[in-house]
Amino acid sequence: MIFSMTGYAAVSQETPHGSFSIEIRSVNNRYLDILFRLPDEFRKQEAVMRELLTAQLGRGKVECRLNFSPSVSTVNLQQLDHTLLEQLLQLEQMIKTRHSVAASLTVAEILKWPGILGSNHANIEEFDEITVMLLQTALNDLKTARIREGNKLKSILLNRIEQMRQLLQIASPRIPALISAFEEKLRTRLEEILGNYENERIHQEITLFAGKIDVDEELSRLQAHLNEVEHILNKGGYVGKRLDFMMQELHREANTIGSKSVDLEITRISMELKVIIEQMREQVQNIE
Repeated sequence: MIFSMTGYAAVSQETPHGSFSIEIRSVNNRYLDILFRLPDEFRKQEAVMRELLTAQLGRGKVECRLNFSPSVSTVNLQQLDHTLLEQLLQLEQMIKTRHSVAASLTVAEILKWPGILGSNHANIEEFDEITVMLLQTALNDLKTARIREGNKLKSILLNRIEQMRQLLQIASPRIPALISAFEEKLRTRLEEILGNYENERIHQEITLFAGKIDVDEELSRLQAHLNEVEHILNKGGYVGKRLDFMMQELHREANTIGSKSVDLEITRISMELKVIIEQMREQVQNIE
């Protein structure tokens, strides 16, 4: 399997204590970077949640958001911070005085306000198990989404490989005839300049210049690199960094072919190869 670094998952659960929901979204990144957005009363769980994500994700920029809406029936009025509540209501009244269109706060919104309720440690301990279980469910869904996206990327990359192979099949048969024509043209020009008395030197010059335009070796290496990329994709796993390295190798060979070419068709093929490789590189950036 190929794993994309792009994915999204959201799960929720209703309990007697209230409503829990967790969202996880991830995008591509060079390393694993996890950002948590948690209510204050759940901050102590961040270490456990981070450990769970780190153990099951390799790379990507991951944002994990936990929301909790307490059930009104579970609220202990003795836990209310009455001073903070009074300040909040005064602030609401001031805003409504200045902005008549402002909506009034609901009871649920007041109860969600940070610090409005004192800590209920008994409940918080019960919440630990719920949030970890919910996080694992969300994480499973995220991994499924990343696998699904990874399979799409694999299909796209394999298609690009076939496109490049077709271009190589066009280019390879042209090389011997191109070299032969170039050698003949160069021989004629050198004989005009040096005469027939410098046959050995003419042969040396022809061999030297023919080597500079011969791209058969680059085409062979390019084919070998494509085979390796295909093997990596079919083997699967966390292969993003290996594929990124292979994209550099493919680009190097395609660039060399273009710089050595003395034929318009080979030059065109080189440009098409580089366009396809750049498209592949963009896709590879999303692979874990």
